Amino acid sequence: MAQTTTGKTADFTRAFGDAKKQASGMADAITGAAQDVYGQARDSAADVAETAQNAARKTAGSFETALRNTVETQPYMAVAIALGIGWVLGRMRRPL
Repeated sequence: MAQTTTGKTADFTRAFGDAKKQASGMADAITGAAQDVYGQARDSAADVAETAQNAARKTAGSFETALRNTVETQPYMAVAIALGIGWVLGRMRRPL
């Protein structure tokens, strides 16, 4: 009778070891998948940031070019606009 208990214990130990190996394999697979997803997300975020940076550079460059052309072609208008903006900003600091 002691022998069947030992046999059952060995079967249980073997089954437990197999389950442990399978769980370890699943954990490794999940870890690998999570690392892949993280890498893809990081790469996507870097691509989005780079695209946004390029768009901001182009927009700033085109704004600078438009402002420069306006000042060069219509200097009196540019001065009048600058005075108006200065007056509005000055009025914002004073009570009515």
